[in-house]
Amino acid sequence: MKKFLAICTVAAFVTGCGEKKEEKKDDGFEMSRTKQEAPAAEKADSGGVPVDLSNKGVGPVESLDLPDEIDQELAATGEAKFNQICVACHQVEKRMIGPAMAGVMERRSPEWVMNMMLNPDGMLKEDPIAKALLKEYNNMIMTNQNLSEEDARALLEYLRTL
Repeated sequence: MKKFLAICTVAAFVTGCGEKKEEKKDDGFEMSRTKQEAPAAEKADSGGVPVDLSNKGVGPVESLDLPDEIDQELAATGEAKFNQICVACHQVEKRMIGPAMAGVMERRSPEWVMNMMLNPDGMLKEDPIAKALLKEYNNMIMTNQNLSEEDARALLEYLRTL
């Protein structure tokens, strides 16, 4: 009897540790559960938030002429300010509490961007794009950072580099 149990144990061990052959179904259907992000331009359209370069927003900046060349020193100042106060809600390439900042200058006018930084409360009350963004981001308001126009301009110059 002991011999029989020993043989059964060895046989079970050998068959249990043998190579497992994986059966592959080829029925033409495969499902992937990994989320793939759409490019930023597609997100803007599919999220219901329009791309509008003519909207200047609501706030103190009514007109702004930007030079063709980026002021690298001003952009560096803006990057430091961005890393200090904006990264809590925004990243460059990834959505967080707020939208990703890469490509923002292709979706919004410079005046709109500055007014959103300087007057987020007024923008969220009156501007249709700011209202649409508020809705898209689950009513997470952009808090007023009490930036000066110089700080906002430096941030804008940094955003131009993205």
